[in-house]
Amino acid sequence: MPTLDTRDGGPHGHDVTLPIDISAGTSRRGAVAALRSAFEAAGLDTPPLDARLLGMDALGIGATALVTDPEVEVSAAEAARLTQYALRRVAREPVARILGRAEFWSLPFRLSPETLVPRPDTETVVETALALVPDRRAPIRLLDLGTGSGCLLVALLHELPRTWGLGLDRSASALWTAAANARDNGVADRAAFAAGNWTAALAGRFDLVVSNPPYIATPIIRGLDPEVARHDPLRALDGGPDGLDAYRTILAGTAALLAPGGSLVLEIGHDQQVAVAALVAAAGLRLHGTAQDLAGHVRAVSVRV
Repeated sequence: MPTLDTRDGGPHGHDVTLPIDISAGTSRRGAVAALRSAFEAAGLDTPPLDARLLGMDALGIGATALVTDPEVEVSAAEAARLTQYALRRVAREPVARILGRAEFWSLPFRLSPETLVPRPDTETVVETALALVPDRRAPIRLLDLGTGSGCLLVALLHELPRTWGLGLDRSASALWTAAANARDNGVADRAAFAAGNWTAALAGRFDLVVSNPPYIATPIIRGLDPEVARHDPLRALDGGPDGLDAYRTILAGTAALLAPGGSLVLEIGHDQQVAVAALVAAAGLRLHGTAQDLAGHVRAVSVRV
């Protein structure tokens, strides 16, 4: 019976040894139940959901097969894969990292080590940006600063059929992933990707600029959940000593980037509304509006010249 010693960052700060008992001949139902039990013992937040998602992927089946054929026995190879998935999740690797993909705006996105896992909160940026577009069939020039997986760019291109977009990122690996996601979601013919550091060296003007920049204050990062602190890329999290470095840089270049009547939409931390508003004013820009996430926190701000 494989076990995992989680003394390094265990969920409750002490030694925890978790049994993972899945072998060839175990039923699909029993295998998923074993995953769920291990995840419950590890103190994870959503054991049933995690077990279901990882179980289906390891078995190569969909939700229907899991319900209609629960007594099918797993093979030795499937048992090994299920066990490996379980050990990785108990070690606090996120489900999306294990699967190598995540859903955002009801679209599939590949992940890489240099990209954040897209969060539901970030969909607030998409909603805010779309609300600023009076005619979704108009030809719009879109810029995504720090594109990562490309989730913002691709989601907006999916909703705006005549829009052309540029995704900018410092990471070549992230750009490769974003380009693959544009292809996977059928918008590659209207998307381009380039390496760059925020607004530096950009020419031309854009009708809509979006960004989910790093906004976690450096001292806070070590205390984040292990799923984030250990597995999300540091430079996509670290916003400097006060978490605001990227906003200062972006806002300093905004006036030169926006076309007349254009808008910038930024994701912000749940407690950063006042600080970001002050930076907007200091840059000579106008705070146009705010939008809340599902928890009621202001998560996105729109800015105009």
